[in-house]
Parts: sequence; structure tokens; C-alpha cells
Amino acid sequence: MPAKSNNKKIARHNTNLVRIIAGDWRGRKLSFPDIPGLRPTGDRMRETLFNWLAPHIYKCRALDLFAGSGALGMEALSRGAKSCIFVDSESIVAQGLLDNLKLMQCNKGTVIQQSAFDALGEIAPHSVDLLFLDPPFEAQLHQPILDSLGDHRILANSALVYVEAPKQESVQIPAGWSLIKEKISGQVRFSLYQTADG
Repeated sequence: MPAKSNNKKIARHNTNLVRIIAGDWRGRKLSFPDIPGLRPTGDRMRETLFNWLAPHIYKCRALDLFAGSGALGMEALSRGAKSCIFVDSESIVAQGLLDNLKLMQCNKGTVIQQSAFDALGEIAPHSVDLLFLDPPFEAQLHQPILDSLGDHRILANSALVYVEAPKQESVQIPAGWSLIKEKISGQVRFSLYQTADG
């Protein structure tokens, strides 16, 4: 019985695919595990987001805080980001991210298997130029994480922060942040903010 269960897990892992839209890995498809709450950002939304980010992505230091499929962080690396830290609390997800980095022969990615809140304490101050914040919607973690960012100060001056949240959810953005771009797609609101200098 355990062997059958493990085989099913592997099969599910291989049936979920995310496609890299552009950059060095354009068109490559990466697998991710099928677990509750894991909801990759769709192709159209990612294309819009990375059009917004085009002038800023090259050589940036990215953090994919609720990495899941890794679609956002892997897209950033494909398009020339200097590095990306992928954070996820699920061991099967973390292993999938490691497998995909190995598949891409990429040494610019780091995977941390930890809760997002704990991981914030592990990341060096002012070391993140681009933060992807897309937690599972049902967990209602957007506001607690945004509030925690002020305590840890991981963001560099004028860092960019992408927030993907339910359309109806209201979040309080930290003081000094500016809204750069925002769009609604179905029931999802996705927004790009820039932090203040200093």
C-alpha cells in the first residue's frame, strides 16, 4: 500500500505543469506537486506582470516568498534576475523546486523549506530588490506578512513588491510604498508597489 501511495504522489507531481513564458528558458515546462492551496499565477497574469517588470528584472535579487510552483521566481531567473530565494513550508514543494532548478542547471536559486514568517528572519537586511507575495488565498496571510516586512527590513531601497490577492480583500500597504501598477483579472487583484528610499 505505501508504494502505491508514493507512486500516486509522483504521478500527480508530473501532471501539473507551468510554462516559462520568456527568457533563457522560454517554452520550458516545469512540474509541480498537486497539493491544496497551490495555485500558480496564470500565463496571462505573469505576462502582464513581467511586462511591468521588464526595466527592472535584469540582475535583481528576487524573493518568491510563497513559492509553490515557483512560476514567478523561475520566470524572473529566466529573464536575467541575479538570484532568487524560493520559500515554501511544504517538503514536497521544496523538493520540486530543487528538482526544477537542477533540471534548468541553474545555480542562482536557493530553496528554503520554512514558513514565510520564519524565513523572513533568515534573509539578510536590504538584500531583496523584488518580492513576490502570493500566499494561498484561503490562508489570509497577506496582511500579516505585509506587517512583518517592516520588522525584518529585508527589502532594499526602492524595492518592488508584487502582491496577488482576492479582488475583494482589502490590505493595508506599509507607509511610504507607492502603487506602480494594478489590474484585476476575474476574482484576482494583482498589484505592483515600490518601497521608499532610505
